[in-house]
Amino acid sequence: MKPAPFDYCCPDSVAEAVEVLAANKGEAKVMAGGQSLGPMLNFRVVRPALIVDVSRLLELDYVRQRKDGGLSIGALTRHRELETSALVAARFPVIPETMRHVAHLAIRNRGTIGGSLSHADPAAELPMLVRLLDAQIAISSARGERTVSAHDFFIGPLSTVLDEDELVVRIELPGMRHNGWGFEEFSRRAGDFALAAAGVLLDVFEGKVRDARVAMMGVGDTPLRCHEAEDVLKGSDLGYDVVERAVQAACSGLEPSEDLHASPAFRRHLASVLARRCIQKARSRTEGRLA
Repeated sequence: MKPAPFDYCCPDSVAEAVEVLAANKGEAKVMAGGQSLGPMLNFRVVRPALIVDVSRLLELDYVRQRKDGGLSIGALTRHRELETSALVAARFPVIPETMRHVAHLAIRNRGTIGGSLSHADPAAELPMLVRLLDAQIAISSARGERTVSAHDFFIGPLSTVLDEDELVVRIELPGMRHNGWGFEEFSRRAGDFALAAAGVLLDVFEGKVRDARVAMMGVGDTPLRCHEAEDVLKGSDLGYDVVERAVQAACSGLEPSEDLHASPAFRRHLASVLARRCIQKARSRTEGRLA
């Protein structure tokens, strides 16, 4: 199929882009990499009157250091940059480890972090990463700029707090202390959407967990932070019993949806297996047993 007819504009600045969105509120769709919007247009899932192509907004294509040890990432930064950037790998090695699982190389070369977050697919890796990393998402409109936490940004499948005249412009990742990380994903074929995935960060000092973060995707309407599992891990020595209790805490309240690909019970099983592998991988890295 081909898209329904639409008008097209390609602004040269963020200011121009948000002005166009304000003037066409409810009638326009933003296109960044187009890896999600393109198929939706072709299948006529969406029929905007206007496409606002932000691919010229090079002011939004950057990865910069923050004074607190974190990163500031422009919304037009490509997946491939997040996968290969030495700065990203040095500050948040879980990001490149995760990005290698995103679709195929051709899509990673075009897809953008802002586009992925705005699309809010519950089986997408970047929404889960920003939950795991406690990101702040900067949003611009003709009214000015506001910042929303990743916790509050996603409100349902393919649904966010973005208003129709707003544009994601920046993602702020605060600095954090961690020496163990892991990401695990299960999909039927390489490049397919994940049936389930998990990510873990650990800060271990003298054998004790000072901080832990656990997140999951593909097992709910939005990416999830598993705070109960984090509470089990904090202060522990990461023994076998602790890991099992953390996995149980992470998965006990999950209510995955059923579709053609997996039953809720199978997704819960996958979540438990992947969470266990993630914690074990992160623990191995804190002990220097895994690069």
